[in-house]
Amino acid sequence: MLTSVDTDLIRVLADPLRLRIVTLLAQETLCTTHLVEETGARQTNLSNHLKVLREAGVVETEPCGRFTYYKLRPDVIASLAGRFADLAESARAAAENKRACP
Repeated sequence: MLTSVDTDLIRVLADPLRLRIVTLLAQETLCTTHLVEETGARQTNLSNHLKVLREAGVVETEPCGRFTYYKLRPDVIASLAGRFADLAESARAAAENKRACP
């Protein structure tokens, strides 16, 4: 079953820009400048979204001189994917279960 933590993570990933950031970071570690170029978002807007992703534990930072690089935490995504896989398996097993109406 999904927990409240999972639900919070789903809300975090439901934002289109945050999902785009996660998709980009799944391919490579990027700094804010790269993410601005790739998404077309304003730097302040992007920084706010990155903060939300950091606080949710989806990304982690890596300082590099005057830049901060961001990388995806695949374990967090894999855990959420596992919860959805469990839900799908439960749905398959319960496909024939039907509660009778009163």
